[in-house]
Amino acid sequence: MQYSAKANQGFTLIEIIIVLVISVLGFSVISSNINSGNYGTKLQLVSRDIASALRYAQSQALLNQQSVAVDINLKDNSYSLSNQQKQYSFNQAISVSLVIAEEEYSAEQIASIRFFPDGSSTGGRIKLEWGNQFRQIDVNWITGQVTINENK
Repeated sequence: MQYSAKANQGFTLIEIIIVLVISVLGFSVISSNINSGNYGTKLQLVSRDIASALRYAQSQALLNQQSVAVDINLKDNSYSLSNQQKQYSFNQAISVSLVIAEEEYSAEQIASIRFFPDGSSTGGRIKLEWGNQFRQIDVNWITGQVTINENK
């Protein structure tokens, strides 16, 4: 039996290195996309938690016929309801900016959105940013309606 020289040839070292470089580049692109997706998912969870707290505060104001505020502490990235003691923290890497009524901002860097017994509120906007991801929570001052804008 005769074997041809071409049948016994394998891959050259250069060909193997090129394939490895291409696969490493592909995996790095995939991992960076997965990582940015984690930021978006975590940011979405935080924005939904804050929106839920705002909606809960509105329902408590209507139910108990007294004003209830959601206080956002800008120093330590946390929020709480004025009628409860518990404080809810979120990731320090999330940047928070607010547009609220001036009288609802204190010197201790605590900003509040207050809901009144008739369902209205002081209104405002909360913008959460993490990397290139952001979420915006809007509170209508007339109706007290809370909406989340999930723009990417």
